[in-house]
Amino acid sequence: MKKIFDTKIILNEEVAKNIYRLVVEADIDGKPGQFVNVQLGSNEFTLRRPFGIAMLDSDRLTMFYRVVGKGTKFLTTCKAGDEINLLAPLGNGFNFEVGEKILLVGGGLGLAPLLYAAAKIKNADIFIGGRNSEEVIFWQNEFKSYAENISVMTDDGSYGHKGFVTDELPEALTTTNYKKIFVCGPEIMMRKVAAIAKEKNISCQVSFEKRMACGLGACLSCSIDTINSRKKVCKDGPIFNADEVFYNEV
Repeated sequence: MKKIFDTKIILNEEVAKNIYRLVVEADIDGKPGQFVNVQLGSNEFTLRRPFGIAMLDSDRLTMFYRVVGKGTKFLTTCKAGDEINLLAPLGNGFNFEVGEKILLVGGGLGLAPLLYAAAKIKNADIFIGGRNSEEVIFWQNEFKSYAENISVMTDDGSYGHKGFVTDELPEALTTTNYKKIFVCGPEIMMRKVAAIAKEKNISCQVSFEKRMACGLGACLSCSIDTINSRKKVCKDGPIFNADEVFYNEV
């Protein structure tokens, strides 16, 4: 059940250039794939910022964010003990059974909700994609405790395999009997993964990241076209079956 509440920051640390880990106190139930809306503690910012749930345990909620504007820049100044307001949990989660063999595919900050998914699935492999070594090494370390097998790709070849996560995906789907694929990251990446999954006849669920205002489905700012109708990422998503949203390609 979603609720609005004030909570205290436990940790706010930079883990890579302009990427931060934010840990807060939170006694909530949340599924992998759901997100929270954070109210920044300044009158300058009227809209909340959505962040995927990266981990939820021992009454602690972990999120990751990248500094991309004034709001996230302000968030970097918050420290342990400061209070922030949360609206959580929001949206729906990934659909899976514990122990299913699932491949997670993520790029950039899209890896955040996949971390919580890996912890709950208990039998997942992960494809990690990023621009360079600084963007992927800390993610590899995060997933070590939760993923069975980890493959890393970088655009510039500075770490892991040079290229994109989609380059080695067809072979991986041939050699391992995955029941499902969960993907989160840039939309172009998700479209390509969904198309490959369709060719291999494997179920694919995608996690959309959209700008939004209310997070409750009232403002319609995060609406997207689906095979049946217009739907709201915040309320109907952020998790969708790939063939529902990429119906023209898959």
